[in-house]
Amino acid sequence: LSEPKHYKLIECECHVHIRVMLNIWGVIMYLRLPWITSQAGLILTYVIIFMSIIVTTITATSVSAISTNGKVYSGGTYFMISRSLGPELGAPIGLLFAFANAIACALHTVGFSETVRDLLKMVDDVNDVRIIGAITVVVLLCITFAGMAWEAKAQILFFIAIMLSLINYFVGTVIPPNTEKESVGFFGYRGDIFVENLLPSYRGPNGYFFRLFAIFFPAATGILSGVNICGDLKDPTGGIPKGTLLAILWTTLSYLLISVTSATVVRDASGNVNDSLALKNFTTQCSGLGCKLGWNFDRCEQNHTCSHGLANNLRILTTVSGWGILITIGVFAATLSSALGFLVSAPKIFQCLCKDNIYPYIGFFGKGYGKNNEPLRGYCLMFCIAMAFILIGDLNTIVPLISNFFLCSYGLINFSTFHASITKSPGWRPEYHYYSPWMSLFGAILSFLLMFLFTWWAALITFCIMLFLLGYVSYTKPKINWGSSHQAGFYNMALSFSMSLTGVEDHVKNFRPQCLVLTGPPNVRPALVDFVGTFTKNISLMICGNIIMHSTDMLVDWLNQRKVRSFYTSFTADSLKEGAHDLMQASGLGKLKPNTLVLGYKMNWQECKPESLQDYVNTISNAFDSSYGIAILRMMDGLDVTDNLHSADISDDGLDEQVRSVFQTKQGRKSIDIYWISDDGGLTLLVPYLLTRRNRWKKSKLRVFILGDQETMKEDRKDNCCGFLPLCSCSLQRYEESIAPFRLCEEQAGGDVQELKRLSPWKVSDKDLEAIKPKVCVFLMCVCVCVFFSSLPVPEVTCPSSLYMSWLDALSYGIHCPALLIRGNQENVMTFYCQ
Repeated sequence: LSEPKHYKLIECECHVHIRVMLNIWGVIMYLRLPWITSQAGLILTYVIIFMSIIVTTITATSVSAISTNGKVYSGGTYFMISRSLGPELGAPIGLLFAFANAIACALHTVGFSETVRDLLKMVDDVNDVRIIGAITVVVLLCITFAGMAWEAKAQILFFIAIMLSLINYFVGTVIPPNTEKESVGFFGYRGDIFVENLLPSYRGPNGYFFRLFAIFFPAATGILSGVNICGDLKDPTGGIPKGTLLAILWTTLSYLLISVTSATVVRDASGNVNDSLALKNFTTQCSGLGCKLGWNFDRCEQNHTCSHGLANNLRILTTVSGWGILITIGVFAATLSSALGFLVSAPKIFQCLCKDNIYPYIGFFGKGYGKNNEPLRGYCLMFCIAMAFILIGDLNTIVPLISNFFLCSYGLINFSTFHASITKSPGWRPEYHYYSPWMSLFGAILSFLLMFLFTWWAALITFCIMLFLLGYVSYTKPKINWGSSHQAGFYNMALSFSMSLTGVEDHVKNFRPQCLVLTGPPNVRPALVDFVGTFTKNISLMICGNIIMHSTDMLVDWLNQRKVRSFYTSFTADSLKEGAHDLMQASGLGKLKPNTLVLGYKMNWQECKPESLQDYVNTISNAFDSSYGIAILRMMDGLDVTDNLHSADISDDGLDEQVRSVFQTKQGRKSIDIYWISDDGGLTLLVPYLLTRRNRWKKSKLRVFILGDQETMKEDRKDNCCGFLPLCSCSLQRYEESIAPFRLCEEQAGGDVQELKRLSPWKVSDKDLEAIKPKVCVFLMCVCVCVFFSSLPVPEVTCPSSLYMSWLDALSYGIHCPALLIRGNQENVMTFYCQ
């Protein structure tokens, strides 16, 4: 109630009916349909009409289904397609359809100008059309500025004028012709003329079937005019289907009758009354149909100088009618009403597109004025486009362009109906049930096929523009959610492919690391997210897991802004071990299930509570027990950027601009060092290889150091713990220093070591150290290393958590680049790649 009440212009389907008929009837019916009949013959003219009606009728049923699937606001065709198929297809076709409406305005204005030129008998054909057309379109623009009420009143007068002109024409066909009318080729209904005009007689550069089809097709393109003003309809769901289909029915009948009555006129006539054989009172040698009718038209036929007849006089309807001035008035009414209708609808479509902010730099034209929100700026823009095409001055040049744009629009409307139907979205519930998705698909295919058959180069240009506009929307990904069939189709495809994968057995060639990454809130550990996203993007599954419940919307947006293709899930648990276990069990769907657990290195393992340390190591052990691979990432400065975030006093939304990890920068010609200690199936080699497939890492060189012979690797695979670990001298010293605070004082225990181990399982006894004696291996670290990979030892059940963490610390200590400790849990993952 707080919103202003807009003036509702159209009350029922009869107004839609009239508007659609006025836009279908136009310059083609009066100035080109008889000429097309003379060129293609009556049979092929009927083929052209019926093929056009097939396309438009199927499109009308599709439009009816979409328009009754919910409330249709101002924007018409664009609104329907965009809300049905999504902005990817809706925005390009909305832009093209608005452009097509502007060109259609130019087409009918040029037709009006040709009629005025012929009446005034001007001599400069092209320039006269340009001048008259420019003046006419300015007058039409002034009418549109006056508002929809003026436009509606004018449409009613136009409709009455057209009806009177058609009645006048059909009456004229049954009036017996006089000598003057016979001289220009009109003889009334005769069987021999009808038979002669059945077959084609192609002439001139436009004399072939599909060219004539392209010239006629704009006569059927007014079917969406009711949809284009749906914002002004009181009941669009009821008015659009009935009004549009009735308009197609009556206009089709008028076209068929005009084509038949065109058979009352011969193709060629001189217009000279002296060519009558009756006036000469002697027999003149002549041939052809004219001779049988008492006229000698042979001379002008042989010299190709006939200026009258069905094939030469574009205003033959004026000649045949009972009173020629009514036909002229009808031509004015049809052309001006269609031009005015297209000039009104084009800005409204464009205004809706502008308000959606899908394309840049066009929002200026979306501003509305007055109680009806009239797009005055849009009127001016479409006026300029129409004026540019009016200056061409040739009707037959403009027609193929309009046909392509409208056919493209019709094809996408039909495809959107088909797509919305087969996706079986619960939101697709049209009240109009007399449509078939397969007929809509047929209409879409037929529309696209006719585009290339009409004018192949114009079709290519149209498709190139469409692809460019579609590519822009797909690249920018506007933040719009319209519940389109595009989304429903993606869901159906994902569900279908996921179900198909369940029946496919795993093969080593298709193995890929599908990672469950324990990031916590992803925006506080960007390096961990970026690292895993680097080798899983568009290749395999990545799930960011958070054990503590958090707001998902903000974190998903953060991942999208950082261009990380990952799912996000959170889980409530009492400990890291329980939460990780639950996530590993519950995450994934069918074959799209994680097989690798990725964690950040616990930097505070020496200062944290012993229970927290034990929980961390137990999480790793449980992952191995669940047949998961493990990867632990260590950064020299740590992974958590929460402190930096607070110290910089920036919001989470600004974190992406403030924090850039090493995995977001180009590495140049550096090396990736891999210390392959244990044969884990090859995951240690696969992940670095996947890194080098990215543009930022493609210049990096892989260096593999195999520490240990083949027999040692086989033995390591049998054991639970890796018995051979490479440590340089400084790492060995680091290992000894880090384990010292966790040594168990056995002398003070009085020999009861087992009791102390039970009370403090994280403590390290002498027996534990004897069981794992590190072999010192000297290895070289190059300063140009960008990432360091090393095999990850498997923790034994009896291995103290502090001892295990000291191993991990020593393995990655002193490395001034990201270090990844990794171990697979698959057999022969890399057998194929190594071969």
